[in-house]
Amino acid sequence: MKRLFLALALLFSASLAAQAPEPMPLAHGNTPGEPHHHLKIENEYVRVYYVEVPPRENTQLHQHDHDYLFVTLGDSNVINAVRDKPEVHLVLKDGETHFTRGGFAHVARNLADTPFRNITIELLRPQENVRNRCERLIDGPLNDCPSVGGQQSIVGDIPASLVPRPSFETDETIGILFTLEANSRHVEQRMPNAALLVALQGSDFKAMVAGQTAVQMTSGSLLWLPASKSSTFTSSGKTASRYMLLLFKDASASTRN
Repeated sequence: MKRLFLALALLFSASLAAQAPEPMPLAHGNTPGEPHHHLKIENEYVRVYYVEVPPRENTQLHQHDHDYLFVTLGDSNVINAVRDKPEVHLVLKDGETHFTRGGFAHVARNLADTPFRNITIELLRPQENVRNRCERLIDGPLNDCPSVGGQQSIVGDIPASLVPRPSFETDETIGILFTLEANSRHVEQRMPNAALLVALQGSDFKAMVAGQTAVQMTSGSLLWLPASKSSTFTSSGKTASRYMLLLFKDASASTRN
């Protein structure tokens, strides 16, 4: 009888395992993936997704193989349901950014009556020595958060119209939050590193890389800024715009879009 019960238990467990859904990948190259994650930029450093989950809906179970950042667009109220772990309730503010180690599958459930929107940035290179700067992206203290006075921009003195705030840093990348004041213009001469530009909620400005057409940047807009080229940011609106630059420390001008 004991052997019968054991056999039935093993069969039941095998049946449950067979019924458990396999996590979907995220889209990359020509491979489709989880439908709420829309691939926007892919190169040797990042895969960048615009994510939108309608009110009271959820993503499919999907796999994150790489470390990643997500930047929230608008206030959010979600459940993070990681497979084989307790669910976590997250109340996120507009512009809130978090760093997450890869190697897991999860479902994101939107509890709000508004869409859950974010930019998910998969970092394709190993990220060692992750540390907070002026923002708390991971558990731990804030570090090396300079005052605005006496700072420099990426390559020069900071104009009064630009307010930067180092967010976080790893051995590979550094994230900097910027506020571009209304009716102002800022030029970064010859960017020393390639960077990803993410426009945050409420933004309305133009970004132009030398030799390229100007791009209107609004909430969730993305732009890859090549190394060794100047970039111009122009705000003609009545309110300030906020954006994040994610700089890749060894990225060269050869990095493709």
